[in-house]
Amino acid sequence: MIRFAAVRLLQAIPVLFGVITITFILIHSAPGGPFSADKAVPPEVLIALEEKYDLNLPLWQQYFGYLEDFISGDFGPSFKYPGRNVSELIASAFPTTAELALYSMIVAIGIGLFAGVVAAMRPNSVQDYAPMSLAMIGICMPSFLLGPLLVLIFGIYLEWLPISGWNSLPGDKILPAITLGTGYAAYIARLTRGGMLDILSQDYIRTARAKGLSEIVIVCKHGLRGGLIPVVAFLGPAFAGMLGGSFVVETIFNIPGLGRFYVQAAFNRDYTMILGTTIFFAALIVSFNLISDILAMWMNPKLRQKDLGDEK
Repeated sequence: MIRFAAVRLLQAIPVLFGVITITFILIHSAPGGPFSADKAVPPEVLIALEEKYDLNLPLWQQYFGYLEDFISGDFGPSFKYPGRNVSELIASAFPTTAELALYSMIVAIGIGLFAGVVAAMRPNSVQDYAPMSLAMIGICMPSFLLGPLLVLIFGIYLEWLPISGWNSLPGDKILPAITLGTGYAAYIARLTRGGMLDILSQDYIRTARAKGLSEIVIVCKHGLRGGLIPVVAFLGPAFAGMLGGSFVVETIFNIPGLGRFYVQAAFNRDYTMILGTTIFFAALIVSFNLISDILAMWMNPKLRQKDLGDEK
């Protein structure tokens, strides 16, 4: 397992290098610049700003200069927040985004596991078709449509929940968490159903039924560990996707997270902020993919034995 983790970490290096290169080329190919949207400034002031941020250098020198700063752990200064470093801005906003992703994951796991297990216990019946139909609706409904719909129903018509902000009150977290977690809950439900159907058809499950064990005991004690392996493999990418894809929900509900910084940086042509947040999200995706793969290997004895055989 250590060898597996080491190989995956080495594979992450060219991935991050590719993300940096592609993002750098794309943002410098876009029309405009960090200071083009500002009010008209004298040419000498614009020249001084470009010299301050090394924007007067050839593009290849800017690229290698950024790589050098990145290797040393410096994302550079923000163009639109004078006196503040990109690393500081990420550190200040990321806890809110992580909290939103955590609540959304709780919603996704709670709804998804329950729906998937219920459907797998009675396949090809109403008990199966109903939750899977709802799961398909959840997959097809994007967050930018579900969010306003929830706001309209529970925030405006029923007036049960607040529709914006991120305060200490628990009610502020419900609608954003449901909006972000519903789509992932649908995928978890389908993966749970598929994994549980495969496990519940095994010989040892039939033996447990022949011994007279109740269906709940069979499912919870003997079926869940093997049946949830596809779900565990999905949770890492899902959590990383919640972190990286939260900007839509943060914009809808006016949440001061990292996603909003990302959107504002794109509009402001804040090159260093775009690069820093993109690399940060890419590193999170790689990390959570690795964690989920390790957990899936730990839960599956066949994968552990294969990994031990490769090490020998």
